[in-house]
Amino acid sequence: MSDPDALRLLGLLSAPDRLRALSALVLGAATGEEVAARTGMTGKEALQALERLERGGVAVREEGRWRPRPETLREAVSRASAARAEEPVPEGTGAEEAAVLRSFLREGRITALPVQRSKRLVVLDHVARAFEPGVRYREPEVNAVLRAFHSDHAALRRALVDEGFLDRDSTRYWRCGGTVDL
Repeated sequence: MSDPDALRLLGLLSAPDRLRALSALVLGAATGEEVAARTGMTGKEALQALERLERGGVAVREEGRWRPRPETLREAVSRASAARAEEPVPEGTGAEEAAVLRSFLREGRITALPVQRSKRLVVLDHVARAFEPGVRYREPEVNAVLRAFHSDHAALRRALVDEGFLDRDSTRYWRCGGTVDL
């Protein structure tokens, strides 16, 4: 999630007192006293948490009563999802492959290697495109390329070899599979 509002809201709700206060509002508390009673906070702590939630836009005070504003969270998630859908993918990538890449890559880096094999193959094929067919690479060169995609370059290299995207002998690696861009 890269949307600044979504990140701000995550930060706001990462404090346990504010999360408890918002939860109390969602469960029906409407006054500072009710929030304090439901959360185990003091009245002052509850009021501070509620005021911070109000400044963050996830709670509102109307006529002396508090209520949650879950629409603020939904809107932030919607904006973050829209931004994620706009992540660039290689030209000519099908809709299903693009969806997989958008799920597992952020700004060109792999966030997690998919467990499901079909999705893992899509991500590995994307990585394999960084290697020129017919060129032999030393291990440090392969590692340098793979570090651009993921911090665990050894696991990524192993997956590429195991799934047939790269092959190797005792000193060199080369691309032997995957989609070739024409």
